[in-house]
Amino acid sequence: MRIIKRLLLVFGILAGFSACHSRKEVVNDKHPNIIYILADDLGYGDVGFNGQSKFKTPNIDKLAENGMVFTQHYAGSTVCAPSRSALLTGQHTGHTTIRGNKEVLPEGQHPLPDSTFTMAEMLQEARYKTGVFGKWGLGYPGSEGDPNKQGFHEFYGYNCQRLAHHYYPYHLWHNQTKVILEGNKGIEQNDYAADLIHDKALAFIEDNKGEPFFMYYASPIPHAELLMPQQNIDAFKGKLLPEKQYKGTDEGEKYRQGPYGSQENCHATFAAMVTLLDQQVGEILNKLNDLGIADNTIVLFTSDNGPHQEGGADPDYFDSNGPYKGYKRDLYEGGIHVPMIAHWPGKIQAGSTTKHISAFWDVMPTIADIIGVDIDRKIDGISFLPTLLGKSNQKQHDYLYWEFHEKGGRIAVRKEKWKGVKYNVLEQPDQPIELYDLSIDPGETNNIASEHPEIVTKMNRIMKEARTDSEVYQFSAPTYLHVD
Repeated sequence: MRIIKRLLLVFGILAGFSACHSRKEVVNDKHPNIIYILADDLGYGDVGFNGQSKFKTPNIDKLAENGMVFTQHYAGSTVCAPSRSALLTGQHTGHTTIRGNKEVLPEGQHPLPDSTFTMAEMLQEARYKTGVFGKWGLGYPGSEGDPNKQGFHEFYGYNCQRLAHHYYPYHLWHNQTKVILEGNKGIEQNDYAADLIHDKALAFIEDNKGEPFFMYYASPIPHAELLMPQQNIDAFKGKLLPEKQYKGTDEGEKYRQGPYGSQENCHATFAAMVTLLDQQVGEILNKLNDLGIADNTIVLFTSDNGPHQEGGADPDYFDSNGPYKGYKRDLYEGGIHVPMIAHWPGKIQAGSTTKHISAFWDVMPTIADIIGVDIDRKIDGISFLPTLLGKSNQKQHDYLYWEFHEKGGRIAVRKEKWKGVKYNVLEQPDQPIELYDLSIDPGETNNIASEHPEIVTKMNRIMKEARTDSEVYQFSAPTYLHVD
């Protein structure tokens, strides 16, 4: 099947996307290591450098202080699987194969096809050692979408995003081996998955310090459920009042099968979870320094979508979406506008900020530029390497596009300062566009569509032309089971 995959790429059967990425000069004779840290449902305002005041994120803030902050960066989607698909394929959700959270029982999600060419495969071809640690969600175990079949030498974590709801799962996966967590038998809570995943990630860095590596650190934090070791919670208990309680599923046949567990201290637990994520970021940076490879390692930090409202989460209390309207599953800014840091000592100016408009599908061509390789397929991304290096020749997107197949169907387009949004398109395909000028209205409070008919016409054209139907995602009545 890999031969077929390469033939498909060579002959360019997949069509309809933006112009092919062309070769650029190699930035560094020695290929840098690449670490991509993806938080799960971390809102734009959940980090200190974007204004979080109820708890601290000193390590993430230090990363920002010593790197470049992107203030106009967007997730691939407003939920997990399609966002990750956009990241790994360089295609937005009008083109990438996975556009929703379609589940395959008993474990896993609809798989990336074998014909997909992923960022990890690109890096394997460039002789990188590749590893993914955390949540996958792009193909059930053993399927063509399994991480080991999509360019990753090593995988440790959750294959299934429904089972990744639980921080004390019955098992994780190490490549093709199902690792039973004996400490979590029955209702026991002894083996905290986020810690186990983190330990494997640090070991991967240690094991591959002498060769170029790509580590995709897909942290499960801070996605619901709100559970972690009690000593972590106690550090915030009584400090984030009024506290919120959540009654979930703590026994029975659905226990640890998707529904979230109960939590008496939701605010304290959320703060503790993001604090743990911050500590883990710090430990990754310390490991790079200890091994003497920090100067030759690019670290990118972001989140897969906006903040969720599930399992006792309280994004309004924490102002998790910052100045933006909407949450996870929205295509307003709060659902897709995410924090983003790029850190590369000696290459990226410390303490810099950029307003360059970018999205997940830009990461793949950016990395291709950095290592000096061609992408022999058509993608939607544009390299933002010139921005990272402080150069003036940065290309700009004509537009960014998103589609979402739940909640009645939703579409959004960003074109320069303009944002067009359509909701309920499954029932009303000709639903009027909401139009916002983000340069003066980042909170999308004033719909000015009636004042700019020419922009509305352009937005409508983009929404029709920016996508291709796939076998599953045709903007008809959804036929898949949601899980996230």
